[in-house]
Amino acid sequence: MSAKIIKCTTVDGRAIEFVDEVIGSGAMKDVYFSPDRSYVVCFFSKEKNKFYESKAALEQQKDRLKEIVGNKWQGIFNGVGGDYWKNIFCWPDGLVEYNNLLGITAPTYKKQFFFEYGSKNNDFLNIQGKEKEGKWFASANNQNKFLDDREKGTWLNYLKIGILISRAVRRMHAAGLAHSDLSYKNILVDPVTGGACVIDVDGLVVPGKYPPDVVGTPDFIAPEVVMTNHLSKDNSNRSLPSIATDKHALAVLIYMYLLYRHPLRGGKIHDMNDPQKDESLTMGEKALFIEHPTDHSNQVKSNQLKISQLPWADPNKVPYTVTGPYLSELFIKSFVDGLHDPSKRPSANDWETALVKTVDLIQPCNNPRCGQKWYIFDNTTQPECPFCHTAFKGKLPILNLYSARQQGIFRPDNHRLMVWTGQSIFAWHVNNMIAPNERLTSEQTKRKGYFVLHQGVWWLVNEDLHDLTDVVTKTNIPIGGKIELKDGAQILLSKEDGGRLALVQMVEA
Repeated sequence: MSAKIIKCTTVDGRAIEFVDEVIGSGAMKDVYFSPDRSYVVCFFSKEKNKFYESKAALEQQKDRLKEIVGNKWQGIFNGVGGDYWKNIFCWPDGLVEYNNLLGITAPTYKKQFFFEYGSKNNDFLNIQGKEKEGKWFASANNQNKFLDDREKGTWLNYLKIGILISRAVRRMHAAGLAHSDLSYKNILVDPVTGGACVIDVDGLVVPGKYPPDVVGTPDFIAPEVVMTNHLSKDNSNRSLPSIATDKHALAVLIYMYLLYRHPLRGGKIHDMNDPQKDESLTMGEKALFIEHPTDHSNQVKSNQLKISQLPWADPNKVPYTVTGPYLSELFIKSFVDGLHDPSKRPSANDWETALVKTVDLIQPCNNPRCGQKWYIFDNTTQPECPFCHTAFKGKLPILNLYSARQQGIFRPDNHRLMVWTGQSIFAWHVNNMIAPNERLTSEQTKRKGYFVLHQGVWWLVNEDLHDLTDVVTKTNIPIGGKIELKDGAQILLSKEDGGRLALVQMVEA
């Protein structure tokens, strides 16, 4: 017998329906499908939520949720890039009261965020069709022991996932919101396509207005929150989840998605007799980066690692520097300078910018059996893939980008574009005033040119660069034409304000 369909309305009067059958039950809510499965209705369970215990707490919870599904929803989804954000957030869009329960409506997750193949050996863990929670992908042990290879994706896609997560957090923070429980439990990822989606947004903190419901998920809680967790919530010395603690969680997430290990879980033991106290010190007062440049006391003990964790869990084999110069700098700022000083932590915007520039340093690995498929060019004369140690062979052009601050005077942008066959050039490479984010127009998302190796010669083919000029010979390159990439070549990409000049550097290996 099929479950009955219940009809009710949201607090703002919208008619909704749900099938009276729980399809999922989390730490706070029970979830029901709409009849057509286009959205879900999630009710906060009375057994799991203390706000039901007093009328004042219930009213405060209602007010907070009204703000999230109302003003905050309108500001983000009816603002710039609204449709773009619908792909990155699973944001609740309605508040429901039914049968003395408080609930929310939210869109269902896209198909890409459910396992297609699941685990190894014909899905021995039976996770096919289940949600792609980030924990499966953020650990070398989980990847190596459990996941079907077809679910793992490529290293380039993990960089793309990092960009999307940073962008989502940047947008939340711009709206004055903190996630409060940013972790791989509350982000779905798809390494096959490079997709990501922030979920459980109903727990958002509106700073100064509504306090957080939770302190976060272990592994992602900032040290100052761990250290003061024993104090009451109204104690002024207690650190509660905030935008500053989100910044710590974001740095941990990016580190784990790129290196499949935790940045603070090393070999140091603080209390041999009390595991709980040891954990509290490791993540709180005594937290120390496992790759700290001068204090090596929390280094990973490689002889204690399982084979399934290697090589990733051993920073001597895969150091954080494989992520390239821009991300390496932010990891130091996050886990050395800012670990115990929240004011020094990089912002979500800093991470987004660094990740975008890092994607421009990517090279395809020449080894068809390489699990990661891509790596960051390390600016040496003998580049090799740090994951499978396959050396690069051939001629490798690098475009060093400069932009005009005033007419005819170009300054370095600390931005390089690595070249590979099929690599594209876009509006944000051509002009430093354009950033690849939710604000791009449809015209700005179109490719402007591409690179190709033909008979041992590298070319930039002009598809839509009206000002493309060989500066050395003062030759304009028409649309449909091409320019050879030679060492020392100077290529003007645009004459507009912010337009860029590319200096070509050739590496031969």
